[in-house]
Amino acid sequence: MKWFNDNVNILALIGAAVIIILTVLVAGKYIRQMKTDKSTGQLTGGNWDGIGEYSNPIPTGWGLIFLGTIIWWLWYALAGYPLWSFSQIGQWNQEEANYNKIFQSKWKNANTETLQNMGEGVFINDCAPCHGILGNGSNGRAQNFEHRFTAAQVLAVIKGGSAALGDSKANIAKGKGQLGFPLGVMPPGMASGKSAKEIADYVAGGLKGKAPAGFATCAGCHGSNGKGNNGTAPDLASYNEKTVLHVLAHGKKGIIGRMPAFNSGRLSDIQKKAVATYVKSLMK
Repeated sequence: MKWFNDNVNILALIGAAVIIILTVLVAGKYIRQMKTDKSTGQLTGGNWDGIGEYSNPIPTGWGLIFLGTIIWWLWYALAGYPLWSFSQIGQWNQEEANYNKIFQSKWKNANTETLQNMGEGVFINDCAPCHGILGNGSNGRAQNFEHRFTAAQVLAVIKGGSAALGDSKANIAKGKGQLGFPLGVMPPGMASGKSAKEIADYVAGGLKGKAPAGFATCAGCHGSNGKGNNGTAPDLASYNEKTVLHVLAHGKKGIIGRMPAFNSGRLSDIQKKAVATYVKSLMK
């Protein structure tokens, strides 16, 4: 039979047979011992819930099986079926990498409409489970992309600083913000009382009209227009490309938990750009 000429199938069959035989022999041996043998040796002194442990050597059979397993693995990995041999997983990864290069090249100069349509497909597949098909946050389960922030969200960040966004104490101590913006972490207590509420209402309202006096503190990093000083800090006014890309690359503390990062090959650069374009289109 053809399948029997495949080394992998032969090795799998031999390995399965050896495991079954050893399991039966070892299990039978110790079942018989359990019926007749008594514990002997010297106790180690420690105990767990009243159960002591003897300082006896390991069973000879167990030791031989352990060494045999290591020898088997070395033979299998270096001679029987070397790690550098052909594999379907490796072929799949290579084909996927080649396709991604073609994809990147094909859509390198895609226009806004194409990016928005592409981003919608990616969003429905990867983002909608939390943010909803329409991007409206699924009734508070996640961020609602129809607006940038709520007043409550802005107040929480003003009060707690970068920690309110989910930054770890280690990151804060290093001055490194979780989203990777050059200006780093935002300290807590940038404003309080009436001033903080005025800032929150102003930002939540889309930074329209005259900025409250307290917003001058925010402008030091986010810019007088709140657009993030050319990407050195988050954009408070809209979902621009740089802000969305930072969130996709680093993840973020969310309403229902931490949003994972999408920078480990899950999305290509073009797909991330497409998501940013689509998310921006959702804002009303």
